[in-house]
This record gives sequence, C-alpha cells and structure tokens, in this order.
Amino acid sequence: MAHRRSPAAALGGWSATHRKTAVFGWLLFVILATAIGGALGQNQLSDAQQGVGSSAQALQILQNAGLSDPASEMVLVHDGAHTADTAGFRQTVDQVISAVKATGQTDNLQNPYTTGLISKDRHYALVQFDMTGDASTAADRVQPVLDAVAKVQAAHPGQQVDEVGDASGSQWVNQTLGKDFKRAEWTAVPLAFGILLAAFAALIAALLPVLLAVTAFMGALGLLDLISHAVPQSSSSNSVMLLMGLAVGVDYCLFYLRRERQERANGRDPKQALSIAAATSGHSVLVSGVTVMVAMAGMFLTGMHIFEGFALASILVVAIAMLGSVTVLPALLAMLGDRIDWGRRTSKLHRPAKAEGGRLWNATLAKVLDHPKGFAVAAAGFMLILAIPAAGLHTQSLDVNQLLPANTPMVQTYNQISAEFPASPAPGMIVMQTPDPTAPAVTEAIAAFKAKAAADGALGSGQVQVTPYPAQHIVKILFPVAGQGTDAQAVHSIDTVRSSVLPQTLGAVPHSTAVLGGNLAFSNDFNDQLDHRIVPVFLFVLGVTFLLMLLTFGSWTIAATAIVLNLLSTGAAYGVMVAVFQHGWGASLVGTNPVGALESWIPLFVFVVLFGLSMDYHVFVVSRIREAHERGLSTKDAVAHGLRATAGTITSAAAIMVAVFAVFGTLSMQDFKQLGIGLGVAILLDATVIRVLLLPTVMTLLGERNWRRSARHVAPEPAPAESEAIGVLR
Repeated sequence: MAHRRSPAAALGGWSATHRKTAVFGWLLFVILATAIGGALGQNQLSDAQQGVGSSAQALQILQNAGLSDPASEMVLVHDGAHTADTAGFRQTVDQVISAVKATGQTDNLQNPYTTGLISKDRHYALVQFDMTGDASTAADRVQPVLDAVAKVQAAHPGQQVDEVGDASGSQWVNQTLGKDFKRAEWTAVPLAFGILLAAFAALIAALLPVLLAVTAFMGALGLLDLISHAVPQSSSSNSVMLLMGLAVGVDYCLFYLRRERQERANGRDPKQALSIAAATSGHSVLVSGVTVMVAMAGMFLTGMHIFEGFALASILVVAIAMLGSVTVLPALLAMLGDRIDWGRRTSKLHRPAKAEGGRLWNATLAKVLDHPKGFAVAAAGFMLILAIPAAGLHTQSLDVNQLLPANTPMVQTYNQISAEFPASPAPGMIVMQTPDPTAPAVTEAIAAFKAKAAADGALGSGQVQVTPYPAQHIVKILFPVAGQGTDAQAVHSIDTVRSSVLPQTLGAVPHSTAVLGGNLAFSNDFNDQLDHRIVPVFLFVLGVTFLLMLLTFGSWTIAATAIVLNLLSTGAAYGVMVAVFQHGWGASLVGTNPVGALESWIPLFVFVVLFGLSMDYHVFVVSRIREAHERGLSTKDAVAHGLRATAGTITSAAAIMVAVFAVFGTLSMQDFKQLGIGLGVAILLDATVIRVLLLPTVMTLLGERNWRRSARHVAPEPAPAESEAIGVLR
C-alpha cells in the first residue's frame, strides 16, 4: 500500500535536524509572548459584554452614557437582645453611617430609619450606600470602608456589624481567585511531575513534558493578554487555560515520549525510534489537537462573549502545546538521546519491550475479550445508571451566596440579609431612554408601572427608586422583586414585568425605549441564550468530531463508535454533577454544599472539553490497534495488542488529567469545583470504563466491520516495521 509522509513525521524530521533552531526558537517565543503580554495586561469583559439580551442592553446604555451602575454595599447591624428602637442600637447605626461617610468613598448613603430597612422583628437594620467612582475599580478602593466598619464592630462586640456588597465581594473573589490560581499551579504541576516520574522512573524524561506544558501555558497566556485588547476576556479564561494547558500539554508529550522509549527498548537505534514516534504518536497528537480545537470552536456558536473567550483561550493553549510536542520535543529527544533516561539503570534500556499493564491488567483484558457481550452490557449499563440524574439538570447564573463557600462570613451575612430583607440583595432594574426624563408622560408611566407591578404581584417589599438623568436622557428605576433570591416566585415576577408590565407602561411612552435589567434578568437572559444555542453547538461538535474520526481512520464504524462512547462519558459526567451539586449526594466528600443548580456555562463547557479530550485516548488507542491489524493480526488480537501497548501511557495520561482537574475541584469558587469534579469524573470514567471495557468489547464484537473503509483513505505513515526502511530522519 502506498503511504504518504505525514505532517507530524515531517515536523519531527525537521526538528531533529534543526535542533538549536527549534529549541531556541521556542524559548524566544515564550519569553517574548510572556513579556509583551505581561506588559500590556489583560483587558477584561465589561459587565454588559458578559451578558446578553435586554439585561446586557440596559448595562450598555448606562455604560455608554457614563452612568454605569455603581458598586453597591450594605452594612447589616444586628442585636439579638435589643431592638432598633433602643438608644444603643441607634447609636451603632449612626456610628456606621458616620464612619462610612468619613472615608469619602461613598455616595447615596441611606439611613435605615428613613428608608424603612428595619426587619419585622426590629432586631436587624440595613445601611445601604454606593461606592463613588468607576464600579469596575471599586474593589481596589473599598478597603478603607471595610476598615471603618470593622472599627465600629470592634467598639460594639455584643452586636453584629458586617458589610457585604459588590465591591467587597469582588475584592474577596479577586483575592481568593489569586490565591487559588497560585495554589492550582503549585499543586497541579508537582502532581503531574510525580505521576510522570513514577511512569518513566527517570528524572529528565519526567521533567520534559511538564516543562513543555508550563512553557506552552506561559506563551499562550502572553498571547491571550495581547489578543484581549481586541477581544476582551473573562476573568475565568486564565484558569480555563491553565487547566487545559497542563492537561493536554503533558499528555501530548507523554504520548510522543512513551512511544519513542518503547521503540528504543525494542532495540531500534535513536533515529529509527524517533522516526517511528513522529510518524505514529506525533500523528495522533496532531489529530487529537485539531479535534480538541475544533470542538472548542463550537463555543463560538453561542454568540456569547464569555464562551468566545473560553474557546479562544483553549484553542490557543492546545495549539501551542500541540506544536511544541511535535517540534520542540523531537529536537530535545535528538539532543539528549539515551541521556533522557538519566537516573534509570542503564541495563533496562535495551531490554525487549514487554506488554504493559502487568499481570492484573493482562488478566482483566483477557477476560474482557473472552466475554465481550457481558462486559459491554455491564459497562454500558453502569454508565447509563450514572447518567440518570442528568434528566433533572438545572442551570442558573449562581449568585454570591452560591458561588462562595457556605462558611464564608460574607455569605452568612448575605443569607441573613436575604432572609430579613428579601428584596434588598437583588433589585430589578429598568433603564429608560427618553427625550425628557421629567416629562409628564414619563412621570405618569412610572406611576402606572408601580401600580400595575404591584397589582400583578411582581413587587416585593421596599421602595421603588427612580433616578432621572436629564443630561443623558435616561431614567433608571430600581424596584424590589417579589420572592427571594432566584426562587420560582422571583423568576415569575421578572417574567411578568418583562412580558406585560413594562410593555404596557414605560414601554408605551412615545419616542422612548425601556429595557429590563438587574441580576435576575441577567441570569434569565443568559440561560435563555444558552437554551437557544446549545443544540447547534452540540450538533456542530458531534458533526466535526465524526468527520475528523472518519478522515483519520476512514471508517464509519470507528467514527460512530467514538461519538457513542463520548456521549456515554458526557451523560455520566452530567449525572454525577447533578447528583453532587444539585442533590448533595456525596457533596461532603468533595468539600462542598449542594446549591441546587449547575453554573450556567458549566454543562456546555464540559461537553465540548470532554469531546475534545476524549479523542486523546481514542485516537491514541485505536491508532495502535489499527497498526496491529494492518500487520495481519485479527481484530481481537489487534485490540489486545493495542490495549496492552498503551496501558501504561493511558493510565499515566488519565492520572495526570484527573489530578489536574481534581485540583480545580478543591478551589473555593463553586463554579470551579463543578468544573473540576465534572471533568475529573468524566476523564476517569473515560480512561477506565470506556477505554478498558467498552472500547475493546465493542470493537471485538464488530470484528472486521471496524475496518470497512467508507472512502479512499491514505494511511498517515507506515507501520513501525516499514518505517525503518524509509529513514525519515536521514
């Protein structure tokens, strides 16, 4: 059969013969990207850009007019022994107001005795105010206010005086994310190195994949910072990039390096071993990398900036890690030669390669292949059982008390405020553009809005705040929402305002535009957009994955098998996430509390990431199986050979990915916990149940039908025995 030299083999050949150019070119790229990106910094998405629909439009109108919603803060004063009517309670409230005002950082300071923000039992009072200046920088300026409130608390130890709000919450999140990000780096990298050290039993061999993955991440982060000035990024994009970069960067190098070491152990000389690794594992890395990037590109179809940022960050780091694996790694291997096994007993190097996996692995695989139907049914049934809770999957944009750990003082204060003042934490907002905000028609429409919203049961307790901005031709209306937080009544209230109250009152004023905003409307708009776009994204990812597998292996059967197996992994991952984070089954085992929902962006992101990453294993394993089959082995024997030959690599790769994702599962923020646990469980199941049980049994049952070519297919490179004769690296 005629063969073509694959791009991976060509890149490997060029790299091995231009070693210094490849290595120093890589280092120069990483240094320049890091330096330039670090100097420019990263441009973040505005609040309006993070949303969609009318809620985003409301924020954009205010932003364009220079009226961006200020960062609001609240101070809760509580005395269990005395009511708000006592002199001591009043004195504490007055001291809070005076201390906060003295900082010069506040505006619109509201006394609870004039606003009525006293709880029904008269033991709680709520002081509200806004931070002056730009809301996006309020977190950097809120510390003097926090210090002032803390001094009042210290002067009254028998009372509770706690602050919570947009600025203080952002400050806590920023500080926590910074600490978590550093902890993830300092934990995930040593974990990956430790796993590789156990796999290779050689210091340099274990160090290379980690160094390449870390430098790939650094280079990609620098490029992302640069690109962010044209395409602003979410603050979560860096964490997503770290997660993806470590996972795929280490895995790609591992695949390549492991194959080269296997060929050396089989007695081939360094050039032949590197040639075969480039032609086989290098090709698999390219296919896998392209598949991951195309899957990530599906997020562009959402039309949402936050997903576009995730897609861009993921594609950048995967592309750079992939290119580093097929260019820089061959150059380093050619430079180091057998010195890469430094620290290992040299007598082991030229021993004939043995089947990997050990006795237990081989015994298990033999039983699986001897009884494929039983194991296939059992494995598929197990995955389907895990997926059952996914039928009740519920998503929403989690609020502060759901995102942060339940034992955080800020969350406890927030929950107290929500219980005593249900409308205070998250009022609805209407932004109205009109030629004259003080016109009688506008005043009458506002009165009509209040009356109809109250009559329809959409208003909660509290006052409707109307703020006209005549110079900007804008009126901003904040109204209390009936219900608590994001419960069903609150959602119904917002829907009522959107569908009937707003169009029939403020929306009916001639030459004016009125749009609904606020936190709950923002969450609803976000979810509605996802609901409309998730099916096209799923179809795109499924379609391109199928086509790439078809082009790679030339078989409809193998392509369809890949899709079905990945869907099983995804369904099981969804089921576990719903069980843990919605229902609380085993939540304590992962250090969290059930919040009743998954963060809105998590299911879609997990789907595209899992579909991309699962191809790592699928392409790698099936390529080895196909190699064996093309050398004349039966399908069953080829499956056994391919699984045994990749056992150690798959185990190590899966352990690294699961370890990296597990680190994210330990972070403070609920969305990262969900992401880490979801992906960690999915990869664990994919590397065990799917690749060890379902893939070999399904391929064994299908037999020769696996290899029926659906199109003219050109093999990417000769099998190892034939590669020696070609001399790719001559």
